[in-house]
Amino acid sequence: MHKGIPRVSIGLPVFNGEQFLPEAVDSLLRQTYSDFELVISDNGSTDCTETICRDYAAKDRRVRYYRGNQNRGSVWNFNRVFTLARAEYFKWAACDDICAPEYLGACVEALDSDVSVILCYSETILIDEKGKQLGRYIDRCTDAGSTVPHERFRDLIANLGLSNPMFGLIRAKALRRTPVIANYIGSDIVLLAELALLGRFYKIPNYLFFRRDHPQKSDRANRTLEELAVWYRPDNKGSIHQLRNSRLFLEYLACVRRQPLCFQQKARCYLHMAKWLKWELKEISSECTYALTQMATSRRENRA
Repeated sequence: MHKGIPRVSIGLPVFNGEQFLPEAVDSLLRQTYSDFELVISDNGSTDCTETICRDYAAKDRRVRYYRGNQNRGSVWNFNRVFTLARAEYFKWAACDDICAPEYLGACVEALDSDVSVILCYSETILIDEKGKQLGRYIDRCTDAGSTVPHERFRDLIANLGLSNPMFGLIRAKALRRTPVIANYIGSDIVLLAELALLGRFYKIPNYLFFRRDHPQKSDRANRTLEELAVWYRPDNKGSIHQLRNSRLFLEYLACVRRQPLCFQQKARCYLHMAKWLKWELKEISSECTYALTQMATSRRENRA
């Protein structure tokens, strides 16, 4: 690592996050492991986010603050903080979640001690808008630490609930081998599946991550697929985004195709995808039927 460059980069994308941002940033700056930079990318916030971020940057040299002049969507902002990161290890941080002081140090230790591990995260506790604990989150993934790629892949596509590993500590060189966050709903899940093909995940058995559930959370505030697609990128407005599971199926296949796996491993992954397609076939059929109906209606209206 070059002199002056920290070992860890934390990327925090934010848009109008004034309500929870100070608590989130404080939890990061209080980490017992201090060799990190905190890269904040502000997506043109119109509340007090800019003032809050500039205050932190003025007080702590580890904070690097960047501000855009407009909201370009979450995809652009999540990718931007990774592009601006300099360290060998990278972590995304949400503007409303909290990390225990030991989180970063425990993750660094896990990655340092085993080169086969490319992502480390911890057990999770859910909290509400006031910080009250709602309960422990039960992570159903059990094979993400397997030494066999197709087993890790199967585990992610079959058992992942909340994408908590997305906010773990990741080897940056592994993340660069993926498309990172793409412009479709669920791209974070596909990213985790692709990372699982590249290496093992390790889950710290302690509850060090506090994920906030509140009414302004993206999947609650954006109740329709189109609204959620616009949250991903504003110029998605007016586009058809009903084919969510159909797109996920194609993207899962693409990530298997991209990675340099042996024939046997790829074949096993494609077999898992065949099973996944069977699970989701009813939903995919409904999506396609709805999309075709919409297209037919649009054509009739255009001819009228």
